[in-house]
Amino acid sequence: MNIVLLGYMGCGKSTIGKQLALERQLEFFDLDDLIENQEGQGISKLFETKGELYFRKQEAEVLRSFVSKNDNFVLALGGGTPCYANNTEFLLEQNLQTVYLKAQLKTLVSRLQDKKAQRPLISRFDESQLTEFIAKHLFERRFYYEKAAVHYNIDEKGIEQSVLELEKLLF
Repeated sequence: MNIVLLGYMGCGKSTIGKQLALERQLEFFDLDDLIENQEGQGISKLFETKGELYFRKQEAEVLRSFVSKNDNFVLALGGGTPCYANNTEFLLEQNLQTVYLKAQLKTLVSRLQDKKAQRPLISRFDESQLTEFIAKHLFERRFYYEKAAVHYNIDEKGIEQSVLELEKLLF
């Protein structure tokens, strides 16, 4: 079983993904970590030094390479991954179970407000700017996210409950 988790930053792709992989005895991978390992630098530094276009190209290449060479995994994508380089179409053509971890705007703002320092993309925003930024992104990205085979709402749910419910949906 190959599971790919997608959704906006702060929706729990990595947290839920790690626990789901552990429960199902699968390997967990985070696409951003795979890119950082290949490039030898962090995502924010990569954006800063080589730009978003370079990052998106590497992201698509790493995604395709990983999926073609691995099996029995849970993979957490970056929030923007489905939206670029025909990545969504690629994922839908593969033997994968795609899962959209869906969250309401207020949930995402609440989760990300306290973690802005670790997320360069949003670090400069106050709460109202953050809300507007996320709302705009969700509007733009929803089209891609909703192509996932499974949609799972994470609002007001803990990790354990989310993992249990996803297991019922997927297995």
